[in-house]
Amino acid sequence: MSIYEEFAHWLDDILENNEMPAETKAFCFNLYEESDEEHIYGVQIIAADSFDPEDKEGEWACDEVWSCGENIFTVDTSDEDDTGRTHAQELIKEMAEDYLRNGKYSGVLTEAKGVAIGFVDGDLDIIS
Repeated sequence: MSIYEEFAHWLDDILENNEMPAETKAFCFNLYEESDEEHIYGVQIIAADSFDPEDKEGEWACDEVWSCGENIFTVDTSDEDDTGRTHAQELIKEMAEDYLRNGKYSGVLTEAKGVAIGFVDGDLDIIS
């Protein structure tokens, strides 16, 4: 199974089995460094009750009304030429964008005012 298929299965399970709060305005894929090694990254998805596409720092994403909690998807970039955060964010961003185009439950995400991705201590990329 490809990494994208694993990612899509993870998102399918979350979006199929969790009802999003009515006040959901946007979603954010939060990225984390999962270990001391620089090639394991975690992905968490949250719903927020506000959205500001001009706010690259993502203060709106702190207005969390739902989270997948400890249901974290992990990405190991050790087999990539670049194992750094920027490259990891690009890889995960590509998977998220692909899911927004083709995912089974992409409508849950695309019906929101926005979808973003970024490390919790960094700037956000608006992807929808």
